Amino acid sequence: MKLMTKAIERAAQKQYPLASSMEQKVVGKFFDPTSKWTWYLMNQSPDDPDYLWGIVRGNAVEIGSFSLKVLQSMRVKFGLKIERDMWFKPMTANEVWDKLVKGEHV
Repeated sequence: MKLMTKAIERAAQKQYPLASSMEQKVVGKFFDPTSKWTWYLMNQSPDDPDYLWGIVRGNAVEIGSFSLKVLQSMRVKFGLKIERDMWFKPMTANEVWDKLVKGEHV
């Protein structure tokens, strides 16, 4: 499965000028199917498409940058790969953050 669709890429790059603003939308969700690790994409650099910015839920809920190439190359338990949530609907970063810190599913 491709992690980045053209629609997700366009939406993420359009939001790049918003930097770390929590008013922007989370436009993509990537996850490890064998653990709780999840990456919520807010924006992507048009000049360096490997540079992604968003919310990460792992051992804690954090905001920061992550690498598209790393996500694409990761192999997790049983040889599985990181997947894209095909049913994820964009929502504000504030909404995602609030749900995650409350322990709710997004």
